[in-house]
Amino acid sequence: MSAAVTDRYGVLLALVRSESASAHTANASMQKAFTSASSRNPTSAIAENVSKNPLAAGMADIPGFLVLAGGVPIKVGKDTIGSIGVAGAPGGNLDEACANKAIEKVSNRLQ
Repeated sequence: MSAAVTDRYGVLLALVRSESASAHTANASMQKAFTSASSRNPTSAIAENVSKNPLAAGMADIPGFLVLAGGVPIKVGKDTIGSIGVAGAPGGNLDEACANKAIEKVSNRLQ
């Protein structure tokens, strides 16, 4: 697995990759984090919207966007202060669960 953390604008702050993770997981985690930070939404919600709304389908074509579950905004109140993207689990729902768990783990330090 790989995990990427960005600032509120989607600029990479940190990236970690398990030694056994496939190489593509690093890029996927960065793109998921960028997508989430840029949109201020979980990438799972974007993927659902794209699948149900033909007018939103073009979001998948935005350079740098990856419309797959696993990107979650980091919020303090209503303000998005960053994002985390996770890739490499056997399913985007598990990537997203990992991202949410990481945010939960540090939530007491977010201001």
